[in-house]
Amino acid sequence: MTEQARIRGEVCIRAGDGPLMTIPPGPVEIDVGDDSVTLGWNAGNDSLGATAITRDEYDRYLKAGNIRLQAG
Repeated sequence: MTEQARIRGEVCIRAGDGPLMTIPPGPVEIDVGDDSVTLGWNAGNDSLGATAITRDEYDRYLKAGNIRLQAG
């Protein structure tokens, strides 16, 4: 089930062995799985960003308030 949320603080991802990248503040769609969470967002210039993070990372970002779920 897809949930709506907002990035409200620093949420970093790493694409492969590349450098850390920050997901921009704003709306994000979240799909929570058993072991990972998929995040999707508008990356600007008519492109979309998407990544998967571990449940531990997701829980840490939620607890810190960097990701805030939308009431709905």
